[in-house]
Amino acid sequence: MDASEREQYRAAIHGDREAFEMIIRTHSRTLFAIAYGILQSREEAEDVVQDSLVKAWKTRWRVRDPEKFPAWLATIARHRAHDVFRKRRTVPPSEQIAESIELEPTNTIALDQQLNSALATLPELHRAALTLRYFEEMDYRTIENTLGLTNGALRGILGRALASLRKQLRPALASMD
Repeated sequence: MDASEREQYRAAIHGDREAFEMIIRTHSRTLFAIAYGILQSREEAEDVVQDSLVKAWKTRWRVRDPEKFPAWLATIARHRAHDVFRKRRTVPPSEQIAESIELEPTNTIALDQQLNSALATLPELHRAALTLRYFEEMDYRTIENTLGLTNGALRGILGRALASLRKQLRPALASMD
């Protein structure tokens, strides 16, 4: 993190709305990716991002170290997404799948469902790391800062997550050949 970023986080912590809005523009996609990785729903993920940013503004004074601001934001989004996920458990999975089928092109439905199912079996931190790296195309350092991980921990998580996905998706990918 360079000095200007650190100063921007410091200013936001002390109530500078412009600095906070710049942080929102910088981190909204990341927060969305984290929430979507947990919820697998665009609408719910968007709501989680909004709720998380409101909560972050109201409690920004709790952040003592400006360098930890991105990880703190990610934690808020992760916790809020888990809250939504726990409340949603009463909706039958078949209804959730039916909703996604209506939105997907027919030729990729089966593979998308298998990918979503495989992703859902991963631990939440593994899903978040995969989503940020491969869907949001973030670099390792940004992911490390966002999720509060060391480089070695992130590489281990990504390696285990990819191995798990490969194992689960091998039959589906083989049938496409």
